This record gives sequence, C-alpha cells and structure tokens, in this order.
Amino acid sequence: MGMQEIIDWIRSKNPELEGEIAGDTDLIESRLIASVSFLEFIGLLEELSGKQIDVTSLSVADFRTIDRINENFLAPVA
Repeated sequence: MGMQEIIDWIRSKNPELEGEIAGDTDLIESRLIASVSFLEFIGLLEELSGKQIDVTSLSVADFRTIDRINENFLAPVA
C-alpha cells in the first residue's frame, strides 16, 4: 500500500519525467525529490503509513530509493 501514491506524487512534482521509476532509482541524486518539497513528501508518508515521522532522526539514505522508502516507512514491522 502506498507505493503507487508515492510514485504519483514524484511524477506530479516532475511532469517532465518519462518512463518508469525503478525501485532502486536514486531519488536524491536524480533530484526527483527536491528539498523545497521534502516536508510535503514527509506529510505524504505520514498519511500513507498512519504514523508520525520524527524528522530529527532521519537520514537522506532513508529516502534514497523507492525500495528504501517502502522498507523504512511502509512495510509492516515484523
């Protein structure tokens, strides 16, 4: 749940983007998540996960790829 919403959000911020966004695409290096919209993105993740995200404990690596975002914020805790 939520992965398509994340991809749709990234596409809405990057209308020139063509093709698929692979799970291992570096979202930071490719500038698909820009610093100006980062807090909006955190809000989306909180909405999708149903959990508040403590931004003081975050690392850029937590958001580097779709796969990492899923693992860190959306995947059920085992």
